[in-house]
Amino acid sequence: MSLVLTDFDASTGVGRLTLNRPDVLNAIDVPMARAFNRAVLELTNREGLRVIVLMGSGKAFAAGGDVPAFMADGIDKASFVINELLDSLNPAIIALRAHPAPVITAIRGVAAGAGLSLAVSGDFVIAEEGSRFIVAYDRIGASPDCGLTWFLPRRVGRGLAFQMMFNNRSLTASEALEHGLIDRLTTEAAFEEALDETARAIASGPTFAYGAYKRLLDGELGLAEQLEAERSSLIAATASSDFAEGVNAFATRRAATFAGR
Repeated sequence: MSLVLTDFDASTGVGRLTLNRPDVLNAIDVPMARAFNRAVLELTNREGLRVIVLMGSGKAFAAGGDVPAFMADGIDKASFVINELLDSLNPAIIALRAHPAPVITAIRGVAAGAGLSLAVSGDFVIAEEGSRFIVAYDRIGASPDCGLTWFLPRRVGRGLAFQMMFNNRSLTASEALEHGLIDRLTTEAAFEEALDETARAIASGPTFAYGAYKRLLDGELGLAEQLEAERSSLIAATASSDFAEGVNAFATRRAATFAGR
């Protein structure tokens, strides 16, 4: 069984990555981390990729790290296992953020620990009613990994991020929507349709420019440097076919058809 399923629709430019250990709520062990790394690198090297969807199979997005697997050889070996896990996960997360294609994370069920980190790493987060968002690291006396301390405060602010970490406060799907952790909430019946609609809508947009949005919003520059980064990105965008199409469509009062380049 493939631990991470991949799919790419060349007609829309939508690629999917699906964590696939449903029997353990997609808990991440070293083999899955390695599979995820390979799948991300394969997908992000595809020509024509315009949107990346990350989701989990079965009833959960991801229940975090597979703690029993970390302890299989004794607690004194846990650090070696975690290092091996992050040797695969960290480069994969960086690759997803570095790619210009917007990332949609699609959440059903629980997103906990490293699963929450992956959930909030998306540019657009869509969730099903009944989903739950849990930090969970304090349950085992651990600190966050997989970028949680980077992504979560940018979503919900430092105060709520700290509460979720310090008090193990979980958020329901409706609370997550209220606090900006997710962007769209759907019913169980409408989840797949809403996800497909969202992915296609983003993929049909000016995805060349969307890549600049990602870079600029992720940046940690001073104001002067940020202004120059914005200038460089805008100048690059004016040379794209999407810009030419957008300007022409605006001038002729018609809907633009973007190509993502």
